[in-house]
Amino acid sequence: MLTRRPLMGTTLLIGSCEPFSGKSAVVLGLVRKLMALKQEIRFGKPLATSFELDLHAENPSPLLIDDDVRFVGQTLGLDESQLIPSLQLTSESNALKRLLGGEIESEMNFEELQKTLLNNNKSLTVLEAAGSLHEGRLFGLSLSQLARGLEASVLLVHLWQDSRSVDSLLMAKEELGERLLGIVLNSVNPDEIRFLENTIVPALDDIGLKVFGVMPRSPLLRSVTVRELVRRLAARVICCADRLELMVETLSIGAMNVNSAMEFFRKRRNMAVVTGADRTDIQLAALEASTQCLILTGAGEPLPQLINRAEELEVPILKVDHDTLSTVEVIEQAFGHVRLHEAVKATFAFRLVEEHCDLDRLFDELGLSTDDL
Repeated sequence: MLTRRPLMGTTLLIGSCEPFSGKSAVVLGLVRKLMALKQEIRFGKPLATSFELDLHAENPSPLLIDDDVRFVGQTLGLDESQLIPSLQLTSESNALKRLLGGEIESEMNFEELQKTLLNNNKSLTVLEAAGSLHEGRLFGLSLSQLARGLEASVLLVHLWQDSRSVDSLLMAKEELGERLLGIVLNSVNPDEIRFLENTIVPALDDIGLKVFGVMPRSPLLRSVTVRELVRRLAARVICCADRLELMVETLSIGAMNVNSAMEFFRKRRNMAVVTGADRTDIQLAALEASTQCLILTGAGEPLPQLINRAEELEVPILKVDHDTLSTVEVIEQAFGHVRLHEAVKATFAFRLVEEHCDLDRLFDELGLSTDDL
């Protein structure tokens, strides 16, 4: 198991410069590895960003446990006592209350949270910060405020596009100072990983930005369930309502002739196909390809033979009131901007972190050693 050098109340904050950078995926892989090494772990989000009270539970918990925290706990089999309640829920009403109360400049009182963190010195506490560097500042719970208030180390998960992506990392380094332990570069074009590892990573290290991982872009982790598309589009489900957990990775628009459409569809995988309700030829062609759902726009209803074929192939058909352009915009916004709450994504996240992150070096930087394994 892990051995600890004499550090009190070790706390690791997982943060990012912008939302949906992949923090939850890194948290899953990191905590899973620590659990495999028999390290005592607690996990939480000081600022809850998603919270749904389970009204069907026999004894609903009065604690404010973020939905992401519950998902991580359930996925990894953490005990309820290992999940740390949030201090505040970010919502319009809570923000207005704090604003009108004149508390903008005041930081959160971390005394109770610190007592919780220091209650068991053998535990490593992993906390997920809000979406960006400054989100939560109104509540005194921004990344830098948490790092100072809890004397925590920070690991940044950062979306990488090109060398201009360094700008926000430099800003984070200036703001966090010595609290910034290092970074994980995420969503990298797979063809560019070797270049980053051989060229960019050493350059970042030279300017004081330690890189603990370079993770490739994943269509699966960016994917969205059909159920989520139904919710975002306020769509009517015409058939296969029991197949809404299918994962959509790509979007196709059926606006060409049927021969071109068939050739195009063959090159795509796990599609949502958006097409007019009157384009039965395109709809039937899409059903014979790697289609996870059909989304019909415009006037009219699908023909019975189309519904029958969709039911045979177990492909949901959705009907929306939006025009095609508006529908496409909603779907494109959904990709990469949904929470990691599916078991298949969690399993893939485990593999990504294991294969592309140097967790042993990260543990060493934290003051944890695996030498005796």
